[in-house]
Amino acid sequence: MKHYLQLHLLVLLLATTAILGELISLPAAGLVIWRTLFASLGAAAWVTLVRRHSLWPGKKSAKAYLAIGFIVGLHWICFFGAVKLANISVCLAGMATISLFTAFTEPLLEKRRIRPFEVLLGLLVVAGIGVVAGFVGKEHLLGLGVAMLSAFLASVFPVLNRKLVTGGSDPLTMVAWEMAGALTASLLLFPFVGGGVSLLAWKDLDWLWLMLLAWVCTVFAHGFHISLLKHLSAYTMNLAFNFEPLYGILAAALLFGEHKQLHPLFYAGLATILLANLLHPLLVHRIRRRALLDADSR
Repeated sequence: MKHYLQLHLLVLLLATTAILGELISLPAAGLVIWRTLFASLGAAAWVTLVRRHSLWPGKKSAKAYLAIGFIVGLHWICFFGAVKLANISVCLAGMATISLFTAFTEPLLEKRRIRPFEVLLGLLVVAGIGVVAGFVGKEHLLGLGVAMLSAFLASVFPVLNRKLVTGGSDPLTMVAWEMAGALTASLLLFPFVGGGVSLLAWKDLDWLWLMLLAWVCTVFAHGFHISLLKHLSAYTMNLAFNFEPLYGILAAALLFGEHKQLHPLFYAGLATILLANLLHPLLVHRIRRRALLDADSR
């Protein structure tokens, strides 16, 4: 029971990412620059000073980590950009379409066949996002589109990371290098999407929110995730992570009153997307269980 409670606390922690993005006054690219800089330094310090391991993974691995980090940086710029363009609820609704994109990106990257049931669930997501788009208001459509682009990018880099981790790569070393790649992406894009705002134009408690975002929601959360895998199955973890958009939207309603800005049918569309996300791990688990039973009966 303790580990299940810790898992949902982790999901709640990750759901605060969008909340912090709303609180930080910097534009999306500037926000990602500071987040990735602090996270990279934090992860590097942990690996070298606390664990006393070498940070150099080899030339080939370093290039792979930096490339994946570049994708992560683009994903975060789109994610926080969607929060700024629309609001937290619209951003998280768009992010909930990850399952739609993963149904295609994972088979392509892992060179396996596309699962028909994943395509059907993807179509259910399309129906849900259609309802959401119809009731967010024209002023939020761009933010929804940017959030969906962020979801597409988020369907790519976890597959690549999984290959590296199963191949023996150290997760925190990966974090340090990938955050450097993400920092590179945000620095390159900052002149175009920085809104003419100085990187040093921090206001009020921006410094505190950025530290929490970098060290708690990035470095600590990733390490906590890895440690929980020792006690809980990946199936259980993935099922719980499907509640992240729900937790985030509830928090946005409580903290910022966003529910007053949105039509009730927006939530009907969101419920459709969440239903598809919940059905996916259940169906995967059922198919794997049936395959094991068939293998035992032979």
